[in-house]
This record gives sequence, structure tokens and C-alpha cells, in this order.
Amino acid sequence: MLKNYLKIAWRSFTRNKISSTINIIGLTIGFTCIILIGMYVKDEYGYDDFFKDADRVYRVNIDGKMGNDEFTVGHTPPPAGAALINNFPEIESYTRIYDPGNEIIHYQHNGQNLSLNEENLLSVDSNFLEFFDYPLIEGNAGSCLNDANSVVLTQKAAKKYFGNTSPIGQTLIFDEYSKPFTVKAVLKDLPKQSSLQFDMLQSNIGMPPVKRFSWSWVWLQMSTYVKLKPNIPASAKDINQLEAKFPKMVSEQAASAFNRIGQPFDEFKKKGGRWDLHLQPLKRIHLYSSNIQTNFFAQGDIKNVYIFSAIALFIIILACVNFMNLATAQSAKRAKEVGVRKVLGSERKNLIAQFITEAILYSLFAMILALFIVVAVLPAFNQLSGKLLGTEVFYHVSTWISIILLIIFTGLLAGSYPAFFITAVKPVNIFRGGNIFGNKTGTSFTRNALVVFQFTISTILIICTIVVYKQLIYSQSKDLGFKKENILVIVNADRLGTSEESLRQELIALPEVKNATISTSVPTRNPFGDFYTPIANGDNINSTDGKITLSSFTVDEDFVPTFDLKILNGRQFSKKFNDSASVLLNETAAKQIGWKEVIGKSIAYPGNGNQKFKVIGIVKDFNTESIHSKIAPFALFYNTSKSYNTGQSYISVRIKPGDYHTTINHIESKWKSFMPDTPFEYSFIDSEFDALYRTDRTLSKVFTVFTLISVLIACLGLLGLAIYTAESRTKEIGIRKVLGASVQNVVTLLSKDFIKLVGIAVIISFPVAWYVMHSWLQDFAYRTDVSWWIFALAALITAVIALITVSFQSMKAALANPVNSLRSE
Repeated sequence: MLKNYLKIAWRSFTRNKISSTINIIGLTIGFTCIILIGMYVKDEYGYDDFFKDADRVYRVNIDGKMGNDEFTVGHTPPPAGAALINNFPEIESYTRIYDPGNEIIHYQHNGQNLSLNEENLLSVDSNFLEFFDYPLIEGNAGSCLNDANSVVLTQKAAKKYFGNTSPIGQTLIFDEYSKPFTVKAVLKDLPKQSSLQFDMLQSNIGMPPVKRFSWSWVWLQMSTYVKLKPNIPASAKDINQLEAKFPKMVSEQAASAFNRIGQPFDEFKKKGGRWDLHLQPLKRIHLYSSNIQTNFFAQGDIKNVYIFSAIALFIIILACVNFMNLATAQSAKRAKEVGVRKVLGSERKNLIAQFITEAILYSLFAMILALFIVVAVLPAFNQLSGKLLGTEVFYHVSTWISIILLIIFTGLLAGSYPAFFITAVKPVNIFRGGNIFGNKTGTSFTRNALVVFQFTISTILIICTIVVYKQLIYSQSKDLGFKKENILVIVNADRLGTSEESLRQELIALPEVKNATISTSVPTRNPFGDFYTPIANGDNINSTDGKITLSSFTVDEDFVPTFDLKILNGRQFSKKFNDSASVLLNETAAKQIGWKEVIGKSIAYPGNGNQKFKVIGIVKDFNTESIHSKIAPFALFYNTSKSYNTGQSYISVRIKPGDYHTTINHIESKWKSFMPDTPFEYSFIDSEFDALYRTDRTLSKVFTVFTLISVLIACLGLLGLAIYTAESRTKEIGIRKVLGASVQNVVTLLSKDFIKLVGIAVIISFPVAWYVMHSWLQDFAYRTDVSWWIFALAALITAVIALITVSFQSMKAALANPVNSLRSE
């Protein structure tokens, strides 16, 4: 029986070459897309799944509210881990991570004294490599971080510093500490699906900020992870019940820390303040942290996974719709075959099996072609999606099971409607002539509905592509409140110590440099954040309006002109005044404090003995992050010494447009005159802002590519139907031409019905696309609008594409010699 099915399927293919080719092309494209996106989705869901106890590990997040400022962060106070394990028997252990920033590493290799800037360094608790079981090549996970002066390297870092020599026992000099650190262990290079990426680990034991703020429940610069004990129920309900016990513990533990900053915790809670701990499963961190601020994890977004999956599903459905539509359009040709076979005794179930087998064979052949295409285009897809996907996924049995099920599912989906539709025909209707299905309207309606569905999906994707691209352009061109172009930032300027100002002066003297400034941070990099007290009545700190959370930079008097910030009220910092205890607030901070008159008022910093700062000016709001985030209350504090001997600092240089390569070489030469043994590390502010929108650019590219693919598949189906329509009306066209119809009349006749269907599809797509894009834009604090012209442009594009597709075949039919179509009559 199967052999007979295969023979008939082959005959059908050879007799209907055009429609068969269209079906195979459509299915091949659909399979290629769904395999590539399936690989992407599998990779996204696989993050952090390789840890032995991944199901028991949770990150501790804080959901906080201070005044009007609400936030959720993946960082916790240093004492949080110990408090949790001491108060809740369900928790087995905890570990913490701190980011110390870039570090200059001095080392010896092959007799040479060398230096490198290490960006991927983390400071961790001594049990980190027992808690997270990253595989070690050398060393002991339980003891390698017990010493304050010990470091652990990955394979990549070990080779970078010591080549092929074993690094165990070798010494690295950390520039910040000016003391040796000994390599105690080497890790295998981290899996690419590890959300946490690093090249070097040092111990928290000797980390000054961690020791200094060990008491603080408001210093949110560490990430804490806890591991539940085995056999502890860990459903969402169980975790919620455990979290419900946290507030009492936090109130008890955090009270003294809040009192220390002048904010009694009970009063803080009464005023609507919130300081709640929550547990987030480790395996959900990568995809479900878009609203959680964190410095450590490489985050994805579950929304993008949903979007990509939906696009893949739509594309394969479009290909199946093509198959169904062309099969029903050519049903009359197969109906006689079905009628004869029924008369000869074939049962309907056998006929259905025949058509399903044909569809599955089409799917199988298309899948084979798709697999070859996937391998060929995988590098381009990696570049498009920002992934490092490889063909190793095809080494797994589960992958091939999925492929086989996809072939069968697609065959059933594509072949089921024509199979049940054609086999339902009655032999008597076939052999007596006329409408063999007895309901021409129903047949046409089905085909028309499928065409409408295809172009509805295509139009929705076109609208989405335009909106995503428009938002991307808006993001990159939005006024950030300062001029980001032509600002070069020396990222390791703190290594200069007291020589920072001397280098700045020499840089200003360069003819290519307009200005230069020293600051503790710059836009796109992490500002310092803490609580401050607005002083309501003169110097009376006890008479307050509550606390405000401020992000801040400490800057010199050249920061405002270098970044071209706008002073809206008051003045900027100046050498003419004693501004050592002065501050500039942004508009948002001033509004949140609520003072009618801001200039001359003060704020106090409880973290440093209620040190007071006088407000001397209001700066126009400026973005320090991407426009996904709202502009936060922000402050610029003044540093009169122009020397940042402690903590991170940067020298920002505004350069003149021109030969950037030469300018950079001149700046590097000046750097080398001060720091000959320290690498010159720099970046450009505009490039760093562009990097913030990498995910948005990826989404834009993906939408564009897959929109083109969906339109191509829809047009293939439309072309097939146009060919069928033209063939079925050949004699009608011939008669019309003999009676005087022009080519234009014939083209209009054959095209207008299809254009009507496209028009219906466009109308249906508008509200759906508006809802989808309106929801997507909510992720941006500052966003473009979904303008009316976007829908008009999408409708025009869809109509033109459909018209070109149909007109091609219509023109061919209209230009044919009517003699050829009428001579058989």
C-alpha cells in the first residue's frame, strides 16, 4: 500500500510541477526559519541549567521604595545572606558577588614585565566555587579562595597571562593594592550559557568596600545567592510562603542600619517605604530580569523569545496555508482520480491516507533541503541574532525526534484540509459534470479566507518592522540632554592618582582637544546611588521632608561644559567660589523634593555624618542610561582637588571632529608619558550608548528578515493561485479578447478579486498590529508613537507587492493569443 502511495505522490508531483515547486519552496523556507529560531530559543532556555543544584539556587532581589523612587534590583546588602541562613532553616548556604571594576594587572612572562587591563574580574565569597560547581582543571574548589590574596583564573585568562605555562603558584600584582596575588586554581572556560561571565576571581575576604559596608542594609552593591536544602518544596507557592516570613527579619536586621542614616525603619515603613527581599530562581534570571537592575548577569528577554517563536510559527503556518490553498485550487484535477478510485472500491480512509502521505513526503523533502540551508546560513544567523550557535545541536537524539515530529505535524496540518475536502466529493457529481463539490461559494470562501490570513500576518509583520525601526531611530537620535558625539573617555584614569589633573592640563593643550574633565563616573557607566535628606528649614536636619534616593557623579568645574549640559537655574561649579560643599540637581530631583525655590537650599548625606551640600543650580535632565529607563533623580557633587585618589574615576575628553586616529595616538602618547607601564584604555560615549540598544537592533533586523520571508511565502501562494485562476479562465479570457477586451481590462479582471482580499487583510491587521506594538513600546520610558502613516505605508507596501505578484501572471494571460485557447472549441 505504501509503495502505491509513493508512486501516486510522485506522479502528482511531476504533473503539477509549478504548484509542487511552490509548495516545496514555501515549506523549505518555513522549516529553515523554525529550525534556526528553535536553536535560538533552546539556547536561551538553557542558561544556567548545567549547574548540579540549579533547581535549588535562587538570587535574592530587593523590591524597594524610597519616597517616590521605586526599584527592583538584583543586588542586596552585604549582611542579607547571613541573616537569611541564620533565620530560615530552609536555606542551606549562600554566596555573594561584588564587582570591583577594572583592574590593572602587572605580571612577568618569559622574563618580561608586562601589564594588562582586566575588565572581567569579580570578587566572591570563599565558597563560591563550591556553591556554583564550575569545573576546575587545577586547584581545590573548597580552599582556593580562602586566602585574601588568592586568585582563580579561567583557561582563557591563564593563557593570556602565562601562555602554556601552568599558572598555579604564579604571582599577579594588582595595581590598586600594590601587593602580590597568588594563582590558586584554574577553571575550565565558562560555558557560553552561563549568565555569569568572568575571567578572574578574587576573594571578598580582602575587599575593602565589602569589609567597610559589612554592616549596611542600604549599600546595594553585592549580589547574594542562596541554596535551599534538598527536599525542601520549591513550588511558586512554597517560595511565596517563605518570602512572607522575610519582612519581620528585615525589620529587625535593618533597623540599626536605617537609624544610622537618620531614617528610623518603622517611620520609613509608615511613609510607604518598601525594602522587601524576594527569591528569583537561578534558571529564570537570564530571561525574566528585564525589570530588574543588575550589573552581573548577561540578560536576555522572554518577550524576544516569545516574539521569535511566534514569527517562526506564523511562517510555517503560512507555508502550510500555501499547500492547502494550492491543493484545493487544483482539486478539480484530482477529483476525477478520487472518483475513479471510489468507484473501484477504495475507502475514504485510504484516500485520506494517500493525501496525507503526499503532504508528509513534501514535508520530508523540504526538511532535507532546509537542513542543508540551516548549516549554510548559520554563521549569518549568528551575526543577526548575536548568538554563537553551532551544529552540535544535531548530535542530540532529542533534536532529531523534534525534527521528525515537525515533519509529521506539518504534513498533517498542510495535508489534512485538502485530504478531507477532496475525498468528500461524491462520484456522481464528478461524472455528471458541473460543480463537482456542489458548493462553489464554500470552496471559494475557504481559499479566500486563507489568502486573507496570509496577508494579514504579512501586513502585521510589516507594521511591526516599521515601528521597531522607528523606535530604534528615535532611541539613537533622542536628545539625551548632552552631546554624546566626540567624547573620548579614559576608563582607567584612577591609576594616575594625584597626576590626573596634570594629564588633563596636557590634554587640553593639544590642538585637537576642546575640553577635558575628571569625574567619578560617566553616562552609560554605573553612578553612585544613596539616600539623602532634603533640609526643609535652614540648617535644621531634624525637620525634614523625608529621604530621596539620588544617583550621582562627583565632578570638576569642567564637567558641565565638556558634556554640554544645560543649566536651567542658578549656576554651575566655578573656581571663583568655594563650591566644596555644593551640588547641582537635575530637574527630576528638584521636582521630587518639591521645593518651590531650590537654589540656596541644602541636602544632607546621612552616610557621612549628615554632611550638607548647598544646591547652586538645576541641570536639565540628561540620560545616563538607555531610554528603556526613566531619568532618575540625579546629583552632581563638586570635587575641588581634581584628584580622585580612591575609587573609580574617568577623564572625559571632547575632541574636535577630524582625524580621530591621529588624535587618539596623541592622547595615548600623553598617557604613556605619565603611565608607561599601564595600558591606555579608552572608549567613546556615543559607541557605549549605541551598545545599549544592541538588543533593539537585533530585534529590528530579525523583524526585517522574517517579514521579507513571510511576504515571500505569501506571494508564492498568491502567484500559485493566480496561475491556477488564469489557467481555469483561459477560454473566458480568449472570448473577452475576441469581443474587444483590452489587455488592461483582462489584467483588471484577474487582479481585482485578489486585491480585494489583500484590502480585507490590511484592515484586519491594523488593530492587531497596533495592540502588539503599543504593548511592546511600554518597555521604553521614552518612546515614539504609532503614527497613522505607518499603517498607510504598510497597506501600500502590501498592496503593491500583491499587485506585482498577480499582475505578472495576469499580463501573461492577457497577452496570450486567443486563438490558442479557442481553437479546441
